[in-house]
Amino acid sequence: MRWPRATAPAWPVHAATAAAVVGAGAAYALAGPEWRPAVYTLVSVLPIVTLLAALASGHLPDRRPWLLAVVGLGLLFAGQLIFPGWVNEPHLGRAQGSALDLTQSTAHMFFLVGVAAAVRRRASADPGGIIDATLFGLCAGGPLWEWVIQPHLPAAAQPFGQVLLLADLLVLCGVIGCVVRIGMMARPGRGTLGYLLVTGVVTLAATATGTLASGSGTVWSTGLMMVAYLTIAAAPLHPDAPAITLPVGAGPGAGRQRLGWLAAALSANPLIAAVQVLRGTESASLLLPVGTLLVVPLVLLRIRHLSGQRDRAEQTLAYHATHDELTGLYNRRHIAAEIDRALAEVDRGTLDEVTILLCDLDGFKPVNDRYGHPAGDAVLRAVASRLTAAVRREDLVGRLGGDEFLILCRGALGPESAELTARITEAVRAPFPLAAGVVSVGVTTGMAQAGPGRTVDRDVLIGLADAAMYAGKAARGRDARPHRDDAAPASR
Repeated sequence: MRWPRATAPAWPVHAATAAAVVGAGAAYALAGPEWRPAVYTLVSVLPIVTLLAALASGHLPDRRPWLLAVVGLGLLFAGQLIFPGWVNEPHLGRAQGSALDLTQSTAHMFFLVGVAAAVRRRASADPGGIIDATLFGLCAGGPLWEWVIQPHLPAAAQPFGQVLLLADLLVLCGVIGCVVRIGMMARPGRGTLGYLLVTGVVTLAATATGTLASGSGTVWSTGLMMVAYLTIAAAPLHPDAPAITLPVGAGPGAGRQRLGWLAAALSANPLIAAVQVLRGTESASLLLPVGTLLVVPLVLLRIRHLSGQRDRAEQTLAYHATHDELTGLYNRRHIAAEIDRALAEVDRGTLDEVTILLCDLDGFKPVNDRYGHPAGDAVLRAVASRLTAAVRREDLVGRLGGDEFLILCRGALGPESAELTARITEAVRAPFPLAAGVVSVGVTTGMAQAGPGRTVDRDVLIGLADAAMYAGKAARGRDARPHRDDAAPASR
């Protein structure tokens, strides 16, 4: 089967879904009680067929969320096969506590897990927003239960059935909140998300209808369930279905307004339970424990996410406080603190020597002038990488600013100092391939050392290295001048 591309029009899917809803409704209305279970069964198996076909064709690249949905639909289909008579009997929203109720609640839990798996990649930039939306949906189910569902439950409702029904309502509300948040993040995938949102809302409406009415209400709740099946069957057929698992940027920020709504949502169930206790309602104890069992894991996950955000922010701040933004080397502040620490160790006798090498690039300004600052930045980053590779593992490399770098060596270098300087010179002088062309720069290195008995501070040590570096530049300048014997004869 050939599936439409993401750029294909979606109206054929909408038209087919509308036609299927009208056809299924007409068939169910015209069929007698003995044939209605068959009509319902055919409708309930349709989303399993479309999902498996979409997965087999490769239309849905991220398979796990959809496979979880197939498992949930399979449970509902199995319940329909085992208990076909419930279509003609009041069942939805009646809190009977039967095996069918348990099957339905378990299936909806699979839908919630499937939606969570779908948004794990899509919401990688905003996991906190998804958790908040799910929490808000779960907590919004509390008023629905206390003010709409629970007062109209039949007298035969079982305690276990009420727990299952309440958990089912809260899970459906959580799915709806999660789907709404995903749709707010980016436009791609909104067509499929719209179908999933309709599925959740219609399923919730079917449950509420089954509770509020009996007799003719059974027909309405069953009809709404068929609409839910047909809309979830249309979701994988939509051209943008693959996009709902693609990562997107963060949606609206988590400001004070959203945190305020979250606080209000988390307060809803305890406040409702408190009001019921004050009024002396016997069922007041049901909402709080069941709602808490579902909400607490998400709250803990949100706290863990916030803690992780704080830790990452602290690590980022600590990194930027000690590292140069352009090159990633240690910055002037950190390298100065390390020099002070090393000199203190020398004074205490725990370190035998400190050596610093001050490196200044030669010919760097013409690179900036000819190729621009982006090329100059690329050269500085490459020099930083080469210096890091040239020094010893325990040496520290920092950037003082501009084209000046400093290397801190702890411990006596001895003869290795000349080898280290040679490695640095050779590494930096190698050509740099840039997009605009190949450039070359040189480097002049000034060395200064401090050992036991030499009382110097950091500024003096850097000043000695700076003087040695400029002496090297001056010496190379004299060497570069032509000798008198080599000079061209003066014109007469």
